[in-house]
Amino acid sequence: MTPVIPNQPLDPNDPYTRTAQIFPTLTDEQIDRTKPFGAVESLPKGTVLFERGERSVDFFIVLEGNIEIYEYAVEGPRVITVHREKQFTGELDLFNDREILVGGRMGVDGRVVRVNRTQFRKMMAAEPDVGELIMQAFILRRMGFISHKQGSVTIVATEPSADVLRMERFLERNGYPFQLLDFGESGQQLLSKFAVNREELPVVLVHNQEELLRNPSNLELAQALGLVEQIQPDHTYDVTIIGAGPAGLSAAVYAASEGLSTLLLEAEAPGGQAGTSSKIENYLGFPLGISGQGLAGRAQVQAHKFGATIALPYWVQSLDCNQRPYRVELDQKMQVQTRTVIVASGARYRKLNVPRGEVFEGAGIYYAATAMEGEICKNEEAVVIGGGNSAGQAAVFLSRYARHVHMLVRGESLAASMSDYLIRRISASSRITLHPFTEVIALKGNRFLEEVTWMNHKSSQRETRPIRHLFLMLGAVPNTQWLKGCLHLDEKGFVKTGAEATRTDWPLERPAMMLETSVPGVFAAGDVRAGSIKRVASAVGEGAMAVSQIHQALAELVD
Repeated sequence: MTPVIPNQPLDPNDPYTRTAQIFPTLTDEQIDRTKPFGAVESLPKGTVLFERGERSVDFFIVLEGNIEIYEYAVEGPRVITVHREKQFTGELDLFNDREILVGGRMGVDGRVVRVNRTQFRKMMAAEPDVGELIMQAFILRRMGFISHKQGSVTIVATEPSADVLRMERFLERNGYPFQLLDFGESGQQLLSKFAVNREELPVVLVHNQEELLRNPSNLELAQALGLVEQIQPDHTYDVTIIGAGPAGLSAAVYAASEGLSTLLLEAEAPGGQAGTSSKIENYLGFPLGISGQGLAGRAQVQAHKFGATIALPYWVQSLDCNQRPYRVELDQKMQVQTRTVIVASGARYRKLNVPRGEVFEGAGIYYAATAMEGEICKNEEAVVIGGGNSAGQAAVFLSRYARHVHMLVRGESLAASMSDYLIRRISASSRITLHPFTEVIALKGNRFLEEVTWMNHKSSQRETRPIRHLFLMLGAVPNTQWLKGCLHLDEKGFVKTGAEATRTDWPLERPAMMLETSVPGVFAAGDVRAGSIKRVASAVGEGAMAVSQIHQALAELVD
């Protein structure tokens, strides 16, 4: 059955045209196998089964009649699709504790199978063929919500700004549908009852268009949209993972799939630095490449599927290593008790050491090169600074949008720090110019970046160009400031593990495991670990390896 999308023609490349996969019909035999996990109910027309903003809603299979799925638009509730006999409700939020995006009600008198959240997880595990069908449909439905901006929030602004870009990126990386509306006639009409002044923009309309947020922080936005999953304050987790980059996501998938009580803490969005990569082409199993955000999104769904709690946006303040269970202190005056810890906090971006550089962050200076940034610099010149793979990927990607990309490196060439396939691609592109021995020395602009000056240190030649978009890919420094002396670090601030971490003060008779830190039961994986290989595949491998070592640490606690 085709979803109801008013005034929008079907696009053969759009996920909504994959109707049989988005709205599959279960067989009688499959329905018979799912019935023991729920209860059959007869319900009259108009019965509300769930409302937008609710958490932990039930899963429904239609036996007779239909279920209408609706969103809240300016004019009121609007039906966006109808589930008919032998079809089912739900999308990705059924795997986590976030607030749902849409409402559901009986379109006519009918009968349904109602399955609560606990039984739904059991059904997914016990009936893998049905589970695979449901998972595929849920992923495609969320893609459809995002593509058609259904179940979305509305950002109203006058022009691109650092705050608008911040909110867009936060919502996009967390898979939340949104629409951007200009503060023109339609925007002012939409906001008329809130008495919003131009100076207060950007604002966000949430909760059925009845609540307004004035330039909210990421935390305020997440709380208003129900993206903040509930941490159980009285529960002791088997493992708490700090950081949802590739290492943290990998650890969450493997820990949860092996039955461990798993909590993954993240300050912004899953993916870490890898999540900002426009295309990763050397990751095993993806010969056509995959975006960092795409890879992180798939891993997040896997972790949720197995029962991991992914809690964001929480900033970890400290780790108390002096008692077990260990205690992780969070912002918002919260704390978590956990038997083991995986430190996968990665690294934070290096910034440009140029006067007024911080003024243009998000207003001309960017640390990610995704489709969002690509559209911003369409048909204009752009600068990419850095000589690593992330810089090469950014330059190649941006050359599809920008009129020309200038790539600045301090060294003689890219050979020492970049994969050969990227070097060849950059050399072959007529839209990318490599500037060796060069760095930015000055920036100009008022509210937004307007002009960039760089200098070749070998020739002392300077060049100033009217460029409004500067991408920094300068690597990062380890994000370990929150550890506050709890673990042994190397001279650069990376976490020591294994033999290097336990030369002194190791309390156990057994040697430390490879990824174990100077504190038993606390592990480090990915970019934050001293001696790690700074590659996505390596981080994923370390996340999985850490879980195998955690089992031994947990067994020692039992003994």
